[in-house]
Amino acid sequence: MTPRVSVVVPSYNNVDFIAETMRSILAQTFTEFELVVADHSSTDGTWEALEEFRGDSRVRLVRTPAGGGAPANWNRVSRLATGDFVKLVCGDDLIHPTMLERQLAAVEALGERGADIVLVASQRDLVDARGKVFVRGRGLGRLSGVVDGQKALRATVRSGGNLFGEPACVLIRRSALEAVGWWQDLGYYLDVGSYARVIVHGDIIALREPLASFRVSAQQWSVRLLRQQAREAADFHASARDLAPSAISGADVRLGNVRAKILALQRRVAYALLGDRMRPASST
Repeated sequence: MTPRVSVVVPSYNNVDFIAETMRSILAQTFTEFELVVADHSSTDGTWEALEEFRGDSRVRLVRTPAGGGAPANWNRVSRLATGDFVKLVCGDDLIHPTMLERQLAAVEALGERGADIVLVASQRDLVDARGKVFVRGRGLGRLSGVVDGQKALRATVRSGGNLFGEPACVLIRRSALEAVGWWQDLGYYLDVGSYARVIVHGDIIALREPLASFRVSAQQWSVRLLRQQAREAADFHASARDLAPSAISGADVRLGNVRAKILALQRRVAYALLGDRMRPASST
């Protein structure tokens, strides 16, 4: 039987966190899902840590050859998904036990109109490398309920950031993601740049409750891309306007570019203040 949801994990050198990530997925109150993990030639023992989970019939473990960066592994593991919806969870993030249940229920509550939903997004908590929350209920701005995808894209451009959150926060209709060519190779904007191409063709649901935890750690690739973020934001905003020219204006793009620079500076300060909290307890 085809699963309703495919949870896919592109792991890479996540040995400190991968077991906790896997347990958070397998503890879901909604159980009719498959869990596919593609390990991107990790060298730190991640693959060996994953072996613990082979006994669960929902779990499939595969290896991705080295090369191609994050886009290669995200696309590899997503293409292996067979469910109607895909949720990508990076190998150091966590989803809360009711996440799949709540996001699917939001689609199903719409009845036939649910067929127009291409993405469901929830808020998330931000946690440090040791799993302690330092920001609660982040994301979505003023978005709530069912929102036209192009209007939602305009809101995220104007914010200068990513209102929808990291992939663990979103549930994407698999056919819609496949139709746009899967995940786009857009550096720091790999996630929201790909959402943009999906949501311009449908509606989204914004759930104003934290259903995932995004881990901020020194090992995280998006932290290492910090200096590129403002520059790549401008490229993303321009491409978003090309995708939805009737919804996004030049003024929206200019506002988003200014706010993106401010957000980049705020991230630098926040990461400096976190200090040792960005490293697992075992490494300090």
